[in-house]
Amino acid sequence: MLSATSRALRIAACRVPPPAASTAVSPMPEASPSRSTQIAARARSLSSTGRVSYAINTNPNPPLGKKNASNEMPSRIGLIGARGYTGQALVELLDKHPNMDLCHVSSRELDGQELKDYTKRKIIYKNLSPEEVAQLDKEGQVDCWVMALPNGVCQPFVRALGQSSSLIIDLSADHRFDGTWGSYGLPELVQRSKIAQSTRISCPGCYSTGSQLALAPVLEHLGGMPTVFGVSGYSGAGTKPSPKNDVHLLRDNLMPYSLTGHIHEQEISHHLDVPTAFIPHCASWFRGIHLTINIPLNKTMTSRDVRQIYQDRYAGEKLVKVVGEAPLVKSIQNRHGVEIGAFAVDDTGKRVVVCATIDNLNKGAATQCLQNMNLALGYDEYQGIPID
Repeated sequence: MLSATSRALRIAACRVPPPAASTAVSPMPEASPSRSTQIAARARSLSSTGRVSYAINTNPNPPLGKKNASNEMPSRIGLIGARGYTGQALVELLDKHPNMDLCHVSSRELDGQELKDYTKRKIIYKNLSPEEVAQLDKEGQVDCWVMALPNGVCQPFVRALGQSSSLIIDLSADHRFDGTWGSYGLPELVQRSKIAQSTRISCPGCYSTGSQLALAPVLEHLGGMPTVFGVSGYSGAGTKPSPKNDVHLLRDNLMPYSLTGHIHEQEISHHLDVPTAFIPHCASWFRGIHLTINIPLNKTMTSRDVRQIYQDRYAGEKLVKVVGEAPLVKSIQNRHGVEIGAFAVDDTGKRVVVCATIDNLNKGAATQCLQNMNLALGYDEYQGIPID
């Protein structure tokens, strides 16, 4: 058991604010130069070879990387809802993380069984009540609680933890629309420094993550409501039996559902502050999401124009890859990032179709959770995440 003093020291070590990222660029010329001229005017420097090199920072929210690594102490993790696919994916990531120590796992269905796929220590599932979670927290046994629970279930645990200084990550939709709940944890689009200093983080949904990343760079160029056609593998329906994860029903089939008003439609529209239509479907593969997004433009653009906007916006991002062709689901399965491509512009030049793929259990859930944990606990954002 940690004393109050030693626990306070642990928390302080995790909460050292990262240094602000430098965003300085050369002043823009008074005239309206071409885009290539603007880029060339940005920060130049001489390399050690004497050649001119360009330090171009086109990403307004660049990764903090090792700048955030202020904590060298291991963090103890409590996982509530470890039975589901997301919980299992997170366990595998934590098992390989050099500074994450999974200490408690809770599952009503698996109570008393041994946790598999975790090699650092032997852990037995417990059916922890909110009161037992609060007691473990009060005793200083956990630094971060991960709520990998269905929507509408985690609130008793959150209430029991009250004003605890421990980090709480909610993987459900319960706090995604709550402006008072710390931070919304989409590191590529939300200021990383805010996430790094939060003790309450709500992780985005899988469809929402891919859709927002695929839309954000062109928001200022929208000429109408974008439409997202999404298809997910059946792991997105969870482990509880339903038509959307019935492999016999899904064989040679594509199942549309919640065609208007889906929770992810609301989430995308809310966080991008742009009305967005979302049309979800379920397919016969296990994991991975494909998104085809129709985007009206407010001016004439070429495919190269649009692709360059995405490349500039996501420069330096290790978990977002901008590609030329439309990405494929089978290429993203079991990987940890998002691929965005296609950039097909119609004959008018005022409509573009963008495609994106994401593994719903990784970057759509567990990997993104670990990104947020790394930031908020004071580690390198990508620590413990396999980078392709």
